[in-house]
Amino acid sequence: MAHPRYEYTFVRFGETWMEGGNVAQDDYRHIIQEHAAEGWRLVQIFAPEVGSKEPYYELIFERPLHHEH
Repeated sequence: MAHPRYEYTFVRFGETWMEGGNVAQDDYRHIIQEHAAEGWRLVQIFAPEVGSKEPYYELIFERPLHHEH
């Protein structure tokens, strides 16, 4: 039985999280909904160490590869 193969996409955002208040929260919800509509599944949210000089978040999405025969 063949194992499914996946493709991944990474979306970085939130550099202005501390300055923008709820802006980043609205952004990530919109990003997740937009990608889900295109068949992507949220796998993980990556964040750098607390106190990092460059605060940001990266959403990692995956979806099965579709092979054309």
